Amino acid sequence: MKRIAVGAVIAVYMTVFSFSLWTYQHPVLTSSDQSKLLPTRVKQIRSATSTNDLKSWVAQAKQRQETVSVAGMQHSQGGQTYLPDTTVLDMTDYDRILAYTPDKHRITVQSGITWAEIQERIQPDGLAVQVMQSQNIFTVGGALSVNVHGRDIRYGSLLDTVDSFRLLKADGTVVHVSRNENADLFRLVPGGYGLFGIILDVTLKLTDDEWYTEQTVALDYHDYPAYFRQHVLGDADVRMHIGRISVAPDGFFKEMYVTNYHKAERTVPIEEEPLKQETIIALPKALLGLSRYSDFGKNKLWSFQKSYFLKQSGTYESRNNVMRSDSAFMEYTSPGRTELLQEYFVPVDSFVSYIDQLRTILTTDELNVLNITIRYVEQDRTAALSYAKQDMFALVWLINTETDPVSINETKRIVQKLIDATLEHQGSYYLPYYPFATRDQFTAAYPNAAAFKAAKQRQDPKGLFMNQFYLDYLK
Repeated sequence: MKRIAVGAVIAVYMTVFSFSLWTYQHPVLTSSDQSKLLPTRVKQIRSATSTNDLKSWVAQAKQRQETVSVAGMQHSQGGQTYLPDTTVLDMTDYDRILAYTPDKHRITVQSGITWAEIQERIQPDGLAVQVMQSQNIFTVGGALSVNVHGRDIRYGSLLDTVDSFRLLKADGTVVHVSRNENADLFRLVPGGYGLFGIILDVTLKLTDDEWYTEQTVALDYHDYPAYFRQHVLGDADVRMHIGRISVAPDGFFKEMYVTNYHKAERTVPIEEEPLKQETIIALPKALLGLSRYSDFGKNKLWSFQKSYFLKQSGTYESRNNVMRSDSAFMEYTSPGRTELLQEYFVPVDSFVSYIDQLRTILTTDELNVLNITIRYVEQDRTAALSYAKQDMFALVWLINTETDPVSINETKRIVQKLIDATLEHQGSYYLPYYPFATRDQFTAAYPNAAAFKAAKQRQDPKGLFMNQFYLDYLK
């Protein structure tokens, strides 16, 4: 009997040991975006460093009838960079500068390079990027895949500043894409969320670095459209612009301030101006933290921000440094909570009535909105999934929410009301963010979605390049 008991113990031990060893050798791989709300088990994650590797991996996936998702910094929150049981291609080490001709204002870079790395290379030559996100931490390939826009009001979306790019397609071929060559892909890939292939490298148009003087003005939201047309669009020296509207209780969706960046003449050579680094982190981080949990904190944060930027009026800043917005103070981790971005586009002339409707919604429905910034983007007739069907104001929202299912569903309900309000004002919403929208809302905001899907099926009939976003809204 004793021998049987010992044998049983040994057998159990060996089973547990074998399982532990197998688990160690075959770890569960998950992929997620920065919000961590949708962790997804994937087949494998491969870090790309060479074009040959990418070609080989695509060929293998095609032969095995598997799927591939393409990932950069994974700040897109709608499942664009992964799918259950897919192979995720991590492009962040695919980051070389391939060609740079300062005299022609052109640079060709691999898609995994960040805007920060480009700025470091071109700034000593007195050059700057034309369009990018407000922060420089993102990859060029990711930025093109979501067709970003920025603070510069004299350009439209990133697509407007792209000379050409190379694309690795589902059939294994590499094609050159521009306005004149494979022009259909030039419309589909920017804002195509990785569904048409792997962006290998991009040739970007650059512009001159310039000295700007800041001008910050406080105003009532009723006055913003007229002010914008006269003092921003109507002034050729204003090159960049950003607005902020209050989400603090004391001036809720009424108070605003805007910052304009005027081209300035200055004798100091601009190439001698160092790229700024984040230095003031503790105070704004503390105020942002306080605003997450109290109306008192929201009032204090708004007061601090407005006072700080008003005092900055008259200071000089280079274009490159204007395009290096602080981001470290926004980093946030909290058990059971996360922060999400949403972005809504509304025609300039609809702004006042739109804000009134938003205020009404958020007076009855509680949503923990921390910040809203406002940018301007020109009409875009090129991208297949264009978010700017006319000249628009873009409102970028930062929302703090609990991550339990009940809280997420409540956030979803309110966001869908906000999207309905946006659509009622002939607006649209931005696709990279958490997928709260219904399919009907998606179709209303993006009437070319059916044509986009048909093009996807022609270009990639087996669905090699796939992601959760496609399944949610286009499958």
